[in-house]
Amino acid sequence: MFQGNLSQVTTFILTGVSEHPELQLPLFFIFLAIYGVTVTGNMGIITLTSIDSQLQTPMYFFLRHLAIINLGNSTVIAPQMLVNFLLEKKTISYYGCIIQHAGFIVFIVAEVFMLAAMAYDRYVAICNPLLYMVVVSRKVCILLVMLIYMYGFATSVTVTSSVFSMSYCSSNVINHFYCDNIPLLALSCSATHIPVTIVYITAATDLFVSLTIILVSYFQIILAILRIRSAEGRWKAFSTCASHMTAVTIFYGTLLFMYVQPQSNHSLDTDKMASVFYTLVIPMLNPLIYSLRNKDVKEALKRVLTNSCQTFKNK
Repeated sequence: MFQGNLSQVTTFILTGVSEHPELQLPLFFIFLAIYGVTVTGNMGIITLTSIDSQLQTPMYFFLRHLAIINLGNSTVIAPQMLVNFLLEKKTISYYGCIIQHAGFIVFIVAEVFMLAAMAYDRYVAICNPLLYMVVVSRKVCILLVMLIYMYGFATSVTVTSSVFSMSYCSSNVINHFYCDNIPLLALSCSATHIPVTIVYITAATDLFVSLTIILVSYFQIILAILRIRSAEGRWKAFSTCASHMTAVTIFYGTLLFMYVQPQSNHSLDTDKMASVFYTLVIPMLNPLIYSLRNKDVKEALKRVLTNSCQTFKNK
């Protein structure tokens, strides 16, 4: 499947977040803390939505899989990044680069469409509440999640195959902290027109389709909320999607900042900072957004902690 010129390039060197030696140790502890909070928060969401009987609804089913995706996305990037902070030469093997690149594509595409699925879920819940459990049944939820993962995997195979079908025979220094599309293709000594086209078409299509689903869903949600007569009813309806709206705004705001800025201001260093946000910071923030702004999650956490304390005392 991959036809890269292995005899010429067997390892890549990652420049990392910063090339300043004095910043490596402080950055290591900062990103170690970020990754620690990410793992703890997302594992907490996965556990709560799996074991608490009151969180067995479609909304929390999708939230559980968003947490799995966030955990996967961060784990594909963070461990290698943390190791490289402690090493003078930040290397990654050719096949390690393929695995990291493929994993990143799977999870970032899955996150885009999981957010869209969650927006559709909120649309049905608010606009068609009587049909909610029929339209968004367990079978439909499972099917949607399976399709999202399958599409993420198919996209990953397509994009990764095209990127690593190029010959890498000159520089092996990737100006990034992980194996990303554009910095990799910038090193190729082959014609990159086809893989660059594939990368941009898939990215643009995925963002357009998912963002359209989200915008149409929220347009209908806003119309439905405005038709509610009581202020209390409007606030209750709005609060059910406030966490998701916050997560979508942060995620798509970062992506749009990265892709919509003028070409004259665009640089790999700018991409690097944006990438830190959507590969490491957002996976850390999402569990906090959904737990701090969600009454059901906070109550579920209290129940689990209370039951755990009682079990411990009984022993």
